Amino acid sequence: MTTRLQRLSGNLVDLHARRAYPGTVEWADGRIVRLIPEPAKKYAHFIAPGLVDAHIHIESSMLPPAEFARWAVVHGTVATVSDPHEIANVLGVPGIDYMIRDSQRTPFKFNFGAPSCVPATTFETAGAVLDAPAVARLLARKEIKYLSEVMNFPGVIARDPSLMAMIAAAMKLGKPVDGHAPGLRGEAARNYAAAGITTDHECFTLPEARDKLKVRMKILLREGSAARNFAALAPLLKTHAADCMFCCDDLHPDLLMVRQIDEHVRRALKSGADRFEVLRCASVNPVEHYGLDVGLLRVGDPADFIVFGNWKNFRVIRTYLNGELVARDGRTLLPRQPSRTPNKFKAKLRQVEDFCFKVGRVIPDAPELEELRNGAERSPPPTVNVIHAINGQLVTRHSRVLPRIVAGAVVADSTRDILKVAVINRYAPRASVALGFIRGFGLKSGALASSVAHDSHNIVAVGVDDVSLCAAVNLIIKNRGGLSFAGPRGRAVLPLPIAGLMSDLDGRMVARRYTALDALAKKSGSKLDAPFMTLSFMALLVIPDLKLSDRGLFSATKWDFVPVVEG
Repeated sequence: MTTRLQRLSGNLVDLHARRAYPGTVEWADGRIVRLIPEPAKKYAHFIAPGLVDAHIHIESSMLPPAEFARWAVVHGTVATVSDPHEIANVLGVPGIDYMIRDSQRTPFKFNFGAPSCVPATTFETAGAVLDAPAVARLLARKEIKYLSEVMNFPGVIARDPSLMAMIAAAMKLGKPVDGHAPGLRGEAARNYAAAGITTDHECFTLPEARDKLKVRMKILLREGSAARNFAALAPLLKTHAADCMFCCDDLHPDLLMVRQIDEHVRRALKSGADRFEVLRCASVNPVEHYGLDVGLLRVGDPADFIVFGNWKNFRVIRTYLNGELVARDGRTLLPRQPSRTPNKFKAKLRQVEDFCFKVGRVIPDAPELEELRNGAERSPPPTVNVIHAINGQLVTRHSRVLPRIVAGAVVADSTRDILKVAVINRYAPRASVALGFIRGFGLKSGALASSVAHDSHNIVAVGVDDVSLCAAVNLIIKNRGGLSFAGPRGRAVLPLPIAGLMSDLDGRMVARRYTALDALAKKSGSKLDAPFMTLSFMALLVIPDLKLSDRGLFSATKWDFVPVVEG
């Protein structure tokens, strides 16, 4: 049987030699067999290694792996370094197995890690627990390429035995250990890296990134839906490109339809960074760091490459995986495939009274509180610890404000952008509703709710009034997972039947329905770029400072619960 030889001509981008030259690439059986220089030829397009997302949670696209792949290839992405800890927090090892099996239905190169923090902390309720022996068993599997982000950085610094056992298991197998330590600097960063941590994607300032580079950590420049740190870290591409990679981390379906790692490349090129270093950050660096079986346009490599028109606009025209054309001119050529819908969802419908924040002692109602504000009473008034969400960031600030009291209950005050936030345990039928207060969302009416609530994925909701909060939460419960809006503008829901995290619909349909929900939130007053994505991180306790779990209000700075009302 004769192997069919295929060939493609263009300006070949050699990232190891840092040059581009006219030539032809030939491949057969999915691998490159020859690169032929053609000095006399002139071509208007370029052929380069495919792009790699160095850290992403596929679940955040709200699409299962095979569907995610269909749209990622349009942007020239041929591989991901994927942490499945979202579905692992819901379903445990069976959830990871689901992601691996679904990913094997496509030529796209998913590279999954063993989640290190399931649950992320002991201060919340998750659907599963992966202890050190379970993680070691995962690491021993050939499908598992690395130890996923070690988010409990205080535990690493304190050399928690369980975490250290996971790290030791990865290092023994020669598998990298990913980090997650927002804001960590100086001696603390050195201590964290010394435990065996090799990367961090959570840097949000340049000095922080430089501190971590000094202790030989690789820095991932992140630009997702909620966390957008590329601009702050872009100067590193001119000074430390060899130690940088690109990642999306969390990217909702609306943005996946229009950009992926190709946007990182465009922005990096516009910043004036060296073009070859930029493409190395997008391909060579992650392939070499994680030891991925992804081609880099060399003889003997898998035929994974892209065609783009020019350096100025960097628009991907074609994408090849193992020599197969999988995307052309903005269209995916990968087939749509139905997905199974495993889930774990036990929460029962709630009542409006469940969202009332009654105080345990006498606090003046609104008119009397106004007198306190005006100094009529000498004793200090009570204050509310408020989460302050920040647009484009996962970190939050901690505010203390005077509460608005009505009939003995603390209520939202949209005039000051102080809304009520709730977290409901999805894994138990009738657990108590955890309540708190938040600013930064800007809603003037209605409520948002989501079962995408990192990392334990309970139900998180924010709203102006208890009726809307209850309605939004009940839409999630009725659909056993999803995103929802409820308020004067109506009610809408995007069901997520796969673990309460992903849809079984076509990616374009998911993007359209998500965009409609996003529009409802913004028409109701939210000024956030991605209100649902920001909402999903308000229960992520490991990112400073103030967050809310199903068990209460938590300060990552104090590493403990704090009261909602003080004084």
